[in-house]
Amino acid sequence: MLLTSDLELLATLRSYLERIWSREVQILTRRTYQEITLLLVNGQIDAAWICGYPYVQFREQLDLVAVPVWKGRPLYQSYVIVDARRKADSFEDLKGDTHAFSDPDSNSGFLVTRALLTDLHTKPEDFFRHHFFTYGHRNVVRAVASGLADSGSVDGYVWEVLSIVEPDLTTPTRVLRQSEWLGFPPVACGKNRPSGLSVDDLAAAFVGMSSDPEARRVLQMLHLDGFTRSDPSLFDTIGAKMNYVRSLG
Repeated sequence: MLLTSDLELLATLRSYLERIWSREVQILTRRTYQEITLLLVNGQIDAAWICGYPYVQFREQLDLVAVPVWKGRPLYQSYVIVDARRKADSFEDLKGDTHAFSDPDSNSGFLVTRALLTDLHTKPEDFFRHHFFTYGHRNVVRAVASGLADSGSVDGYVWEVLSIVEPDLTTPTRVLRQSEWLGFPPVACGKNRPSGLSVDDLAAAFVGMSSDPEARRVLQMLHLDGFTRSDPSLFDTIGAKMNYVRSLG
């Protein structure tokens, strides 16, 4: 879920976790959600910051560790973005577009728009002239900003943070549609963990970040308030979208 593989951010996070857990920590990054999810459910890694969509897909094999808090709540939205100069007023105006999705296992970058298309009794391949996956929310913004795509589905948190840290990237785009508020992409762990750390031990490190000077640097770089424990029901709306899309093909 990181905006980029920022070396300073990753190094600071690793240092903090090693201090809290009193053990060596390795931090892995992968290109797709599927790669990370497979490592998680197969017990090859202890925990991962994943999207709500793979979390609900594999809920029976995963435990919820912690959820980021952004602007005071553990929630975010999916945005549909277009060229800032475009005279489109509604999602239906995007019919025939070249559309950029983030990842086929992304809630905000695919599932939310897929469910919206289901409401319209259509599918991406029928509604859009062409669609593709960029495998990164930042890449969706770049695709729309550069004209490679006419529109895109993107994580609203990512777009908002980019508008602060890279305004030249988001300025050529505008938000056409915002989804309802949904459970923020969580930190989850598999039932079988190589380190043997408990869910409570894992959660304590993330929940404690807001009160630790070193960890607060990480939160500042991520533009997050902190992390909190939450009930899995926070992601029921995403699960309902998944089941809705599956039920109608």
